[in-house]
Amino acid sequence: MDGVSSHGTTVIGGGISGIACARALAEQGRAVQVLDRGRRLGGRMGGRTLHGRVVDLGASYLTVGDDSPFAPVVADWVDRGLARPWTDTFAVAGPDGVEQTKTGPMRYGTAGGLRTLVEDLATGLDVQLERTVQAVTGGGQPSVDGQPADAVVLAMPDPQAARLVTPDAVPDADWQPTLSVALGWSTRRWAADLHGAFVHDSPVLDWLADDGDRRGDGAAVLVAHSTAAFAAAHLDDPDAAAPAVAAAVRAALGITEEPEWSHVHRWSFAKPAHAREAPFDLTGGLGLCGDGWSAPSKVESAWRSGDALGRALAAALPA
Repeated sequence: MDGVSSHGTTVIGGGISGIACARALAEQGRAVQVLDRGRRLGGRMGGRTLHGRVVDLGASYLTVGDDSPFAPVVADWVDRGLARPWTDTFAVAGPDGVEQTKTGPMRYGTAGGLRTLVEDLATGLDVQLERTVQAVTGGGQPSVDGQPADAVVLAMPDPQAARLVTPDAVPDADWQPTLSVALGWSTRRWAADLHGAFVHDSPVLDWLADDGDRRGDGAAVLVAHSTAAFAAAHLDDPDAAAPAVAAAVRAALGITEEPEWSHVHRWSFAKPAHAREAPFDLTGGLGLCGDGWSAPSKVESAWRSGDALGRALAAALPA
């Protein structure tokens, strides 16, 4: 297959775990390339340009532990203005409105969208976009669509990885869907200090974020994430779910006006129901990484999973 190297490691998946894996291999002097079927990197840290501005539709933010190996990466992004501390306080809402606030770790947002962090991490790597892979084999001589590689990494949700390899190569795991619904108004209709809200006792909403607040431009845009059950019932026609999501958001925040526009993104495999404690899997030259590993599931976990797998591969491959 043109463009797929027969030497080095091929990483399939251009989200943060795949790029972290490739970066770790490259830093150890190993040949590596990244293939992704999308037009841009990012995976579930991706977004869309809607009404003239980028809106984060996947991951809402990132956090990092003080002693985490991810901490220097985040600090560098902050120093260079790619990421910024956002908030440590969110609201808690029920079906009838905001009930309280909840303080937790610092959440980081970005001015240009979370995708820009993945793209920055990929600087200098061999990345090939709009590449759809049909089949991967592991064993003693891994291959991608029949072309040999020293190792192959599948950096993606388990159900997607299982489509590329033999069924027993990917451990069974349940993944939950969600619908991400962006809602826009001409002016802000909610409290300036909302930041975001966890929603309980709702059949529709799980979480919503103030996109203008986390991006720092003050845009009157909210992004709501549905419950898994609601998403599962609307996977065939996600756009039809927009009115119900908008109504639930308005009820939770006491907004009387309908949004002026909406956009629905379907994430069929948004997050694992139960992330594994193991940081990654590496069997017979086939590696698996992502936020389905290195529990709990979050951006930091995905980076740590990919970074750990890349370092393990660099040590295991022949010189």
